[in-house]
Amino acid sequence: MKISCMLFPKLLFIGLTGVTSLSVRGQQAGSVKRIYISTKGSDRNQGTMASPYATAEAALRSVEKQKQGKNTPGIEIIFMAGTYQLDKPIELSAGISGTRRQPLRIKAEDGAQVTLSGAKSLNLKWKQGDHGIWEAKVPRGVNFQSLYANDKHLVRARYPNYDPTVLPFQGYAADALSPERVATWKNPKGGIVHALHAGRWGGFHYKITGKDGLSTVTLEGGQQNNRPSKMHGTYRFVENIFEELDTFQEWYLDEEKALLYYMPAKGVDPNQLKFVAPQLENLIYLSGSSSRPVHDIEVSGLRFMYTAPTFMKTSEPLLRSDWTIYRQGAVKIEGAENCIFRANDFIALGGNAIFVNNYNRGVKIEGNRIEQIGAGAINFVGDPAAVRSPEFRYEKFVPFDQMDTIKGPKTDNYPMDCEASDNLIHDIGLIEKQVAGVQVSMAESLRILHNTIYNVPRAGINVGDGTWGGHEIAYNDVFNTVLETSDHGAFNSWGRDRFWHPNRKEMDELTGKHPNLIVLDAVKTTKIHDNRFRCDHGWDIDLDDGSSNYEIYNNLCLSGGLKLREGFYRNVYNNVMINNGFHPHVWFQNSHDVFRNNIVMESHQDIQVKYWGEEVDHNIYGRQDDLDKDRAKGIEKHGRVIQLNFTNPAHGDFRLKNWKDQDFKNFDMLHFGVMSKRLKTLAASPEIPQLIQSEAKEQGSRWAWKSGLFKSVETLGEQSATGLPAINGVLLLQLDEKGNLYKSGLRVGDVVLNYQGEKIDQLIDLQQAIKKHVHADQPKVLIFRNQQQQELTLQL
Repeated sequence: MKISCMLFPKLLFIGLTGVTSLSVRGQQAGSVKRIYISTKGSDRNQGTMASPYATAEAALRSVEKQKQGKNTPGIEIIFMAGTYQLDKPIELSAGISGTRRQPLRIKAEDGAQVTLSGAKSLNLKWKQGDHGIWEAKVPRGVNFQSLYANDKHLVRARYPNYDPTVLPFQGYAADALSPERVATWKNPKGGIVHALHAGRWGGFHYKITGKDGLSTVTLEGGQQNNRPSKMHGTYRFVENIFEELDTFQEWYLDEEKALLYYMPAKGVDPNQLKFVAPQLENLIYLSGSSSRPVHDIEVSGLRFMYTAPTFMKTSEPLLRSDWTIYRQGAVKIEGAENCIFRANDFIALGGNAIFVNNYNRGVKIEGNRIEQIGAGAINFVGDPAAVRSPEFRYEKFVPFDQMDTIKGPKTDNYPMDCEASDNLIHDIGLIEKQVAGVQVSMAESLRILHNTIYNVPRAGINVGDGTWGGHEIAYNDVFNTVLETSDHGAFNSWGRDRFWHPNRKEMDELTGKHPNLIVLDAVKTTKIHDNRFRCDHGWDIDLDDGSSNYEIYNNLCLSGGLKLREGFYRNVYNNVMINNGFHPHVWFQNSHDVFRNNIVMESHQDIQVKYWGEEVDHNIYGRQDDLDKDRAKGIEKHGRVIQLNFTNPAHGDFRLKNWKDQDFKNFDMLHFGVMSKRLKTLAASPEIPQLIQSEAKEQGSRWAWKSGLFKSVETLGEQSATGLPAINGVLLLQLDEKGNLYKSGLRVGDVVLNYQGEKIDQLIDLQQAIKKHVHADQPKVLIFRNQQQQELTLQL
């Protein structure tokens, strides 16, 4: 710790490194006991700079001893430069806690690079074999899923081969599990299949348990998504198959024979390389409880590296969100109060970087660099037992007569008043695809501020449920999101809380009779303001099923606009949506939603909206025809068109020039994201889009047949509204309830996928199929409704 003599004019140093007393302007400010750890130390030493310990365990034992005495000084545990390969996590329990005035500080020595590693060094003797493949014996019982040589991440033998330019998965192939390919594998047991969800709502992972015959594998797993489906037919790859070891930098471990195979680059002798294999999932664990919390600890300046992948353990559902999680991370914080992780680096981790689990108060994750992460970056997740009448699957619901209708949480076992701020997060979800830069579930009053998040496969920031709201999400820079998945947002939320029901008719009736249910869980208003969002494969701000009680203002949306699906009490104002606009989906009759004084560059892209909330008006358009389209819907009576004369659009400054109107107020568009100098120099910025000045795109053609009106499913919004796994099929827009189609069971919002055995991808397919089967009096149709396929017989 550097101390300015201007601030501390009187210093008394005792010994080399022992206790330092500080007197400030004549007053005693306390003392600091410094305990040192070195890679060259010994746990038989004294823990001083001259005689450091070798392990954190010895240092913590010294802390506990200090705590037993009177007049305990402030304590610092200082890691000297080097890499510390841990054989077990460092556990920080309540007994070593500091105080508000003198927190326990665990830190790197000033100017030193300190790495806490979960990897084991492999002392290998390589022998060259055939086809450029070398082999080496590994110790029995040492198994691993990832491998590094001279700090370079190597590729597990896979098909198709790794290509960093390809998304998803850096390479995929529809024939990854084809009978022809499987037949070439002698013993694929232990291989891994990675695939996207059929709807591209995240990913799945399966372990190959063996072969069934010559050309089929048997699998276990696939529990990583809370909206089950088949694996995607195209977006998939296999790894850890010996026969697929066919290119440079690939490796394969035969666990049964304890043999490691590796194909180095031409001319490279692997005996000259240093190999490490991640073993631990967790490096530091703060383990307390609400009754005995670990408190007042600061951890700073450390580098966390090389934890083991955990994708096969990601299986716990998060209420009725689409996610499952695994409650682990390189840092796991549980039962903590007033603890800080500041200015650390989290790099090359197989699972989550940070997991803030269950009861936590005043925990701060600040100024950290988080990159090259197999799963999620920062997770705040509470205990489902704290939720009243919880359900865990989309299609499940607690009946009203069995529902606990008390407002708010049941226990205090969840994160509250915690913060993630000034963190640089990028290139995460390298293995798992249903992850976020900041993930929130079953938490209250979190602050997510000034983070820069980019290059993620799904959401930058995700709120999985309404319990219990009160979050402030502000000043973040979130871009290059939803890169490998679909139907999601740079910011995404769900709100399938107690009022929510998978059957919309029942939900309408329930909320109509019992409107007090709506905010039993989303008790406090969540505020999303002064952020910059960009999502090129979804919405910039996506409030999905049931998301309620939000105030959204002063956000710059660079690409995907803003979506509000079924929910209540959303107040959206003073946002700027570049080259896009507003996407309201299936609103409630009494939603109390407000959308006003926003700048939009398209007409509102509504899906199945009959009721327009409390107010959709006073918005600012760049084109008259867009405003005219919306006025034809009975809204935007006071909407207006202006010339969108932005200050400096090429550099992302979309403030209006010479703007004096008080309805829309310009806001700062130049200071999003991280603030600390260290991180600002490392952070990337989003690509700023060119303004599209052409007329708005016309919607696809519609076709009237019998008593219905049909159109092709063409947009991501239509896919999301219908719940389709892909953009295909024909959507039923209107239907006469007196006609035969209605009497046969068709309903508005159904998507026709098949007609008399003919696959229907677009409107022309349906037209041709009807013409082909013109003599069929009772044709069979396959439709998609409420997330399920259903066959109907039409009575024509």
